[in-house]
Amino acid sequence: MIIRAATVVITSSLLMTGFVPTSAFANNPKTLAQSSPQSQPSKTQPINISKAEFGVATLDAGGKFNFTPTIKVPLVEGNKYGWRIQIQGVKGQVTWREVLRLPKAPQTWATDDGENFTLSADGTEAVTKRTQLPKNGVIENFWTIAPGDPPGKHIIYVYVDERLVGNFEFEIVPKQNQEIKSRQQLGQI
Repeated sequence: MIIRAATVVITSSLLMTGFVPTSAFANNPKTLAQSSPQSQPSKTQPINISKAEFGVATLDAGGKFNFTPTIKVPLVEGNKYGWRIQIQGVKGQVTWREVLRLPKAPQTWATDDGENFTLSADGTEAVTKRTQLPKNGVIENFWTIAPGDPPGKHIIYVYVDERLVGNFEFEIVPKQNQEIKSRQQLGQI
């Protein structure tokens, strides 16, 4: 009896303070993205997005980074794809979270920076969290296509301070499909 009463008091106190232990969500069947808080936090810093875009990144012969907006990414090992978001009025570091959903699990997952990275049980969803100082007001993240990455429709959600600021739907297309489509556009087929 005493233990139950103490548990009720502790639980009630935790709920009143807004703290809920992660074990409370342990048996919840939601995906990683759904189980993370997505409501508007009580941040005092406003977030104004002036531009949010998705595309592929390349380095030219001089080593210059080039970004090309697109929603079709050729499935070629080494290709880089990702997003960049221009934020206005933010002072100091921001914390962002990216949720990447694939049509099926790839052969492997890897990150370069060892950032906070989690996977869903079925391997089709990855959540990356990072805190960084925007460079010229821009935050960005890119992925590199590796052997065994699946073609098909993908989606990326980007949150800054737990506020949705970007939603990017795109398709990874096998190279032969990309070449056929390009030739059709040029009138060669």
